[in-house]
Amino acid sequence: MRVHGGAVILEPGLDESDFVDIHKEGVWLAKAGFGNVQTPFDYVPLVKAAQKAGLVVQVHTGGASISLANSIHGKHLIAMQPDVSYHVNGGPIAMPDEDFLPVIRETKVALQICQAGNIRTAVMCLNMVVENNVFDRFLIATDTPTGTGMMPLGMIKSITEMATLSKYPPEWMIAAATGNVAKVYNLNNGFLREGKDADVLLVDAPMGGSKTTCLDALKHGDVWSLVACFTAGRPRFIGRSRNTPPPLRYPKVAKSRIVNDFSSSQQFA
Repeated sequence: MRVHGGAVILEPGLDESDFVDIHKEGVWLAKAGFGNVQTPFDYVPLVKAAQKAGLVVQVHTGGASISLANSIHGKHLIAMQPDVSYHVNGGPIAMPDEDFLPVIRETKVALQICQAGNIRTAVMCLNMVVENNVFDRFLIATDTPTGTGMMPLGMIKSITEMATLSKYPPEWMIAAATGNVAKVYNLNNGFLREGKDADVLLVDAPMGGSKTTCLDALKHGDVWSLVACFTAGRPRFIGRSRNTPPPLRYPKVAKSRIVNDFSSSQQFA
C-alpha cells in the first residue's frame, strides 16, 4: 500500500512558526481532538495557524473515543473550520443528527464516514450531502484499527454498505473512497488518468453470487473479489486474493517486464 502518515497532534503552545518549521520538514498533516485543551474551542487558533502554514487539518468528531479524546460536535466544527471531519458518523459515537446540516451548509469541511462508526448515521450523512449538492465532500474510510477492532476488508465493506443501503450508484461510493479523498488531501492518485500514481485494484464479481459484474454485486450487497493489485505501476499480485471470495474470472498476464511468476495464487511483495 501507499502510506501517508506522520500527522502532528495540535497542542496548546504550538504557533504558526512551529507549523511553518515542521511543514518545511515534510509534515503536511495535522489532527485535533487529542490535545491538552480545556474545550474544543481552544483548537480554533491552532487549526487556523496549521492551515495557514499549509497543513491539512483533520478533527476527531463525535463522542469521546476510547482514548478519551474530546467530544466534538457541530458547533465546534463550525468554529474550527478544519479540512476534514474524521469519522463524522462516530468513532465510534456519532455527533447528534441535528448537527449535520449546519456543518454541511456553514462549512466546507469534508465529511469522512467510517466502518467503525454508526452505519445509520453514515447513510443519513450520504443522503444529506447528495441533497445539498456537496457529494465531493463525502469520504469513505475505516477508522481501524481502533478499540472496535481491526477489519482488513474495511474499505471494501464500507463501500458495499453505502452502495446497497442507499439509492445511489455503486460507482459513486468507489469515487468517495478514491477520487474524493485524493482531492481533499491533494494526492496524486484516486483517478485513472495519465500522470497519476498507478495504484490500481482489478476486481470482479464474486463466484457463487447472483450478479455477474462487480458494480451489480456491490449494489446487491456482495463484496467484490480482488484479482490483481498494482502500486506505483508494479504488480504486487495477480490471481486470487487470500482475503476476498473467489472471482468469476481470473486475469491472464499477456505481457510483463516484471520478473515474477504470476501463474499460481501466490502473492508477491
